[in-house]
Amino acid sequence: MQFEEGRTVIHSQHGPATVVEVFSRSVKGASRDFIGLQVHRSDLRIGVPVDRAEEVGLRPVSAAAQVEELLTVLRAPTGEQEEAWSRRFKANQEKLRIGDLFVTAGVVRDLTRRQEARGLSYGEKDQLKHARVPVLAEIALALSLADEQAEDLLAAAIHGDPGACRPEVLSTAS
Repeated sequence: MQFEEGRTVIHSQHGPATVVEVFSRSVKGASRDFIGLQVHRSDLRIGVPVDRAEEVGLRPVSAAAQVEELLTVLRAPTGEQEEAWSRRFKANQEKLRIGDLFVTAGVVRDLTRRQEARGLSYGEKDQLKHARVPVLAEIALALSLADEQAEDLLAAAIHGDPGACRPEVLSTAS
């Protein structure tokens, strides 16, 4: 993947970020190239070594076809969950640490449905809030949607509203 200034990429742990510079730095006497990233919606700025970008989980923004796969995950039935909130919380934390968008979407789906059916603990509410950020950002960026439209599409997919997730929405937005 090419890293030019102004390009938006997805960081597995921090979500969408814009490449603000590509620079060299001396590390232990050897010159090393870095990518300077400004994380969207935060003051966080990070540097990632170019040779470790893939290992860190930098990737391009998803295409519309990948968003359809993401919506399929959101529409899927709720997965098996622990009854004890502390075990459920820990299991979801482990899933979120992976940094995989589709796994994160599954956590968002399951926690959203559980919140509406039975409620969530304070920790799980916070977990859901943070897990939604990369999923919503990916939908909004990939389909060029406003935040509110991305939220509506996410909710429609989780609640099984096929009209709100129709293919023409995805194809015209890409």
